[in-house]
Amino acid sequence: MTHAVADLGRVHMIGIGGAGMSVIAHLLHARGVPVRGSDGVESAAVARLRAAGVPVWVGHDAAHVTGGGDDDGTGPADTVVVSSAVRETNPELAAARAAGLRVLHRSEALAALMAGGRGVAVAGAAGKTTTSAMLAAVLREAGADPSYAIGSTVRTADGETPGGHLGSSDILVAEADESDGSFLNYEPVVSVVTNVEPDHLDHWGTAEAIHAAFVDFAGRLVPGGTLVACADDDGSRAVAGEIAATGGRVVTYGESGDADVRIADLVAGADGATATLHGPLLGPEPLPLRLAVPGRHNVLNATAAVAAAVLLGVPPVDAVTAARAFVGTGRRFEPRGAAGGVRVVDDYAHHPTKVAALLEAARTVAAPGRVLVLFQPHLYSRTRDFATDFARVLSLADEVVVTGVYAAREDPDPAVGPRTITALMSPVTAHAVDDMHDAAREVADLARPGDLVLTVGAGDVTTLGPRILDRLAERVAAGELAATGTTRR
Repeated sequence: MTHAVADLGRVHMIGIGGAGMSVIAHLLHARGVPVRGSDGVESAAVARLRAAGVPVWVGHDAAHVTGGGDDDGTGPADTVVVSSAVRETNPELAAARAAGLRVLHRSEALAALMAGGRGVAVAGAAGKTTTSAMLAAVLREAGADPSYAIGSTVRTADGETPGGHLGSSDILVAEADESDGSFLNYEPVVSVVTNVEPDHLDHWGTAEAIHAAFVDFAGRLVPGGTLVACADDDGSRAVAGEIAATGGRVVTYGESGDADVRIADLVAGADGATATLHGPLLGPEPLPLRLAVPGRHNVLNATAAVAAAVLLGVPPVDAVTAARAFVGTGRRFEPRGAAGGVRVVDDYAHHPTKVAALLEAARTVAAPGRVLVLFQPHLYSRTRDFATDFARVLSLADEVVVTGVYAAREDPDPAVGPRTITALMSPVTAHAVDDMHDAAREVADLARPGDLVLTVGAGDVTTLGPRILDRLAERVAAGELAATGTTRR
């Protein structure tokens, strides 16, 4: 059941500072919905919400739902929005249940925002954040001004902007999360599936269940809608085949010869990537694609975004040209600075396929220097289930430091840790360091001028860039590294 935005009343969001939640809060606020929320900690996202006029408490209290906030005019809540990370024991959620309030998952709130317009839902085990952001950037550059809800900040030539925007058109682009099944709440006019492979087995259990869920997601298009699917990925191709077999409209993309939008002449370099795009959807002539972001995977992401934009009415030439303006999202190959001739880049990759794509791109950027990785595994279950795959793809780097597991929503598992991965790698280049701050020092001490250091993972490894840069600066002061190329971002 899709709820109408006008019927939500006063909305309280638990965990409002989260990447996905804060975006929805911005969108609801922009639509005139009285929205407020709470979070466990102060953060940049919380600060941005307050600056926009959204009341936020730090700390959780039942009074925030049932009566708190009267002093700032918000009043008791009518609807409470939660993410999958919020447990039933949370005092605010418990109070909402006891009071019989409407409780919505964040995806249901986003589906309400999508209703009545042209929705685009972008899903996949890898690439959905970047592809969502690319599509939003293409549409904005082409003059369509969509609304969008992306679980990351969007980097522009003028700096970072929030992942949420209320546009003037009827288009809403949403990053659709498969991790908890919430992507099944959307009914878009265009669905994008970048890839399908085993992940989030703590929720789905089996690869077969994940595949079936993606088929369900792709089948929830509104009448006349279109699935955009990657022909180069076996899982996405299989989903596309099932949708096409039932009469659904499908547009495939990739380097595969039978793709509807075919990529050719792909060149991935240090400063970005180029290719030519062919296919009936784009017209009779090949169109040149030039990107400011590196890696083959980003050419695939951009091609999906171009195809979706064309389906939404953007002229093909304008869509391809607009893709050049995209410079990235937060924590996707995001530069943190340099010291002593060593560059430091941060990335959110936390699944073997994502890590492999990251290291492939990093190799083109670093050449002829080395690629060093500080990797923080995300979730004990994922570390255990994919240890062999993580060991294989991390071996693409020249030096790897693996630190302690970021638990996120899971309870600790003493049998799983950094050595679960490094034991399967070369002892010469793989280092297990449990403490993340010691790990930052370790990777900085391994670096040489010309190297590229990556902090990788979906947890708080993102905070270690400054520590690595500080240690590199100490090595410069000690004469171990040349005092060249010092920057911070």
